[in-house]
Amino acid sequence: MKTSNPNLEIIEEPVWFITGCSTGFGRELATHLLERGFRTVVTARSPDDIRDLASKGEALVLKLDVTDQEQVDAAIKAAEEKFGHIDVLVNNAGIGYFAAVEESEEVEVRRMFEVNVFGLSRMIHAVLPGMRKRRCGSIVNMSSIAGLCGFPSLGYYNATKFAVEGLSEALAQEVEPLGIKVMLVEPSGFRTDWAGRSANESKLQIEDYAATAGDWRDEIRADSGKQPGDPVRAVKAIVSAVESSHPPRHLLLGNNAYDGAIAKLDELREEFGIWETISRSADFPKEVHATMA
Repeated sequence: MKTSNPNLEIIEEPVWFITGCSTGFGRELATHLLERGFRTVVTARSPDDIRDLASKGEALVLKLDVTDQEQVDAAIKAAEEKFGHIDVLVNNAGIGYFAAVEESEEVEVRRMFEVNVFGLSRMIHAVLPGMRKRRCGSIVNMSSIAGLCGFPSLGYYNATKFAVEGLSEALAQEVEPLGIKVMLVEPSGFRTDWAGRSANESKLQIEDYAATAGDWRDEIRADSGKQPGDPVRAVKAIVSAVESSHPPRHLLLGNNAYDGAIAKLDELREEFGIWETISRSADFPKEVHATMA
């Protein structure tokens, strides 16, 4: 909030930059931030889909396809010229794809990686110079419970989100000493149109995978619009976490995400324990270490 008293420090609302605001989490987050009075850069591949958000507050509406480097550079420049800097980047733009691994079409897989991984990476590269200079900032990368757990019919989508997880964990260790925070958001099923509008599926369907990838795909499609997750509550949770004095590196959203992540940890711990002896046997014996030293 700004003050007109010259003897008081001027405090301005933070500047948030969000990709993929036409639908789902991106749109809900932009709406929530603008209603709170935050300065918000609202972006989408088709600006006509988000122009209505400009009336909700101090918004800068921009055309942005994260797969286009020129558009990325232009959007960051416009945001910094308008607001001076970017406090929070939310990498929300992403697409899905349903197919068993063997059914998957390379052109669709590459397109998904271009958006979900390389698009996200372009945005990070673009905002980091300004954040490093100011020694502050937050980067929020929208992942998924599918970034922690593999699911039939989502193999390559899993792969994009696992990539985002690994990139984000390394990035956090590199930039936290510079005052920059990195947070992964890992939702389960929420009532967005991800399973409808944002996720294609393979034209090839192999009968042998009908009971695995096929059933999962059908179940996810059928559940669209009936998922337990509330996007409005989710974006409030994201903002609350970012504003925390100690933001988490991993923010699970939804009961299914939490339960699924804990089950995955338990499964890994059990399997690691069973194979511990074999795992540890792969090193040189300790006496060899001592001799080599």
